Amino acid sequence: MKIFITGISTDVGKTVASTIVVEALEADYWKPIQAGDLDNSDSHKIKTRISNSKTKIFENSYQLNTPASPHFAAEIDGIEIDLKEIQEPKTENHLIIEGAGGIFVPLNEKDTIADLIQPDYKVIIVSRHYLGSINHTLLTIEAIQNRGFQVHGIIFSGSENQSTESLILNKTGIKCIGRIDEEPYFDQNVIREYADLFRENLLKL
Repeated sequence: MKIFITGISTDVGKTVASTIVVEALEADYWKPIQAGDLDNSDSHKIKTRISNSKTKIFENSYQLNTPASPHFAAEIDGIEIDLKEIQEPKTENHLIIEGAGGIFVPLNEKDTIADLIQPDYKVIIVSRHYLGSINHTLLTIEAIQNRGFQVHGIIFSGSENQSTESLILNKTGIKCIGRIDEEPYFDQNVIREYADLFRENLLKL
């Protein structure tokens, strides 16, 4: 199984969600594009927070120095992101692919994160409650569906808002994989607890 994890915006909890899914499935992990924070990248965070010994973390296709939109970070580095250079790693294990920001974050003048989604990927959206998040969540779902892909699940992250969450689920008919509370920290023990909670729903995808 290949799972593509995207968010409704930046800083909504994609990497924590990805860590939980990786741990739950003992899956491999790949973030095609890392922009900025190279010494403490999302791949590093995954590695330090999982407990299983099966997961393999694959190298980014692009490592960009500036914490900015990939197209701009690449421009600063004097390169242009080429989709042909983003080759999915081969594995016999489950593979978790983490996007960057939302699905229309630009990679270059014509391609966006949405262009990384492949027909055999199961898409999970991470949604976080804030003013405007319902709109951002519904727009993200509709945009993915309009490209011919199915959204297989939603993970809610941060402070709970039952009204928002139930509206999104009822309106879209998409399954909730689970919710991640506003924890004081995420270490191996906390990630493992969430992994145990999410595993059954993930295996049903």
